[in-house]
Amino acid sequence: MNLAFTEAEQAFAGEIRTWLTNNLELPPSFLSLGEEVEWGRNWQAQLATDRWVGIHWPVEYGGRAATPVEVALFNLEYARARAPQPVNRVGINNVGPTLLAFGTDEQKKRWLPSILDATEIWCQLFSEPGAGSDLASLSTTATKVEGGWLLNGQKVWTSYAQWARWGIALARTNPEASRHAGISYLVVDMQAPGIEIRPLVQITGEAEFNEVFFSDVFVPDDNVIGGVNEGWSIASTTLSHERGTVFAFKEQVVHEVFLTEAYTLAQVEGLLDDVETSDALAQSFVEVRLLRLHNWRALSRLARGEEPGSETSWIKLFWSEMSQALSARALNITGPAAPLWRGSENLPGDGKWQRQWLWSGAASIAGGTSEVQRNIIAERILGLPRG
Repeated sequence: MNLAFTEAEQAFAGEIRTWLTNNLELPPSFLSLGEEVEWGRNWQAQLATDRWVGIHWPVEYGGRAATPVEVALFNLEYARARAPQPVNRVGINNVGPTLLAFGTDEQKKRWLPSILDATEIWCQLFSEPGAGSDLASLSTTATKVEGGWLLNGQKVWTSYAQWARWGIALARTNPEASRHAGISYLVVDMQAPGIEIRPLVQITGEAEFNEVFFSDVFVPDDNVIGGVNEGWSIASTTLSHERGTVFAFKEQVVHEVFLTEAYTLAQVEGLLDDVETSDALAQSFVEVRLLRLHNWRALSRLARGEEPGSETSWIKLFWSEMSQALSARALNITGPAAPLWRGSENLPGDGKWQRQWLWSGAASIAGGTSEVQRNIIAERILGLPRG
């Protein structure tokens, strides 16, 4: 196995590294969520101007037709520079690939360009109070009327819904069909009458997530992606991209950087000779490297022209547990300062270790719970029987 990059690939990595060096300005610390979104719009528009957003998209839709290796290299360099995540990442990573695979020419022309420059932010309306990772249990309905559908129901854990212009939603369009067969994939105008958005304040004090309620929200026929009642297979493509491609490569380097910072913190605190601390850092080093190997396997699959499959559940599960363990180990290094919050005196990182630890609790829920990922691995990869 030859894991060396070609000269052309190395040149590509150098190009993005140079661009980031010349253009990246990190956002001010501790912006409000609204300020963060506005800053993110401007930053993503700057990236899009030089075609550094959605680089895996076709050239005619604003991308670079980048290879899977180039996408991985981009994410490595981007994360290594500690550049902030694009604000429209649901649009870039989930909606874009889905539209490219299943959308009509008119749908692609209408929505793809505004995804890249964050002119229109997207959200994902999949999870419900009674249907989280088990999406086939969803109860939101879309009833056929002249020219379209009336959407009724509730979604939850919807990131950035309060700033979104559009949302991708799963709704039951045939209540008589089996759980998987009667679902359609709809694009919802988040400014349409009948939508109520309620922010959910998280344990970090932020309100990134939301509840979204639909009351006779009209969705035109032109906003159905793929065919009516074909939403389940289309959603599987969306979730595969969410769990195991762009996301995994970026998180690998994010956690490599985080581990390096935790090592530096231990050094400053004089804890590198402490057996428990050094063992914990060594364990996290091994886990981050294992994530890198998982990513190389996924990259090889993509390079062969294969769609991301059930293996993405393995990567998602491993990342969730690795992220939570590393966050807890880093917080332990802060010692007596661990219970403090930003603004406290003599607090290492001014609260970033505490915030990371609190946020990491969502890692085993977001994108499909760890329990569901284990079921997918057991049934689809190991071939074990249900029940």
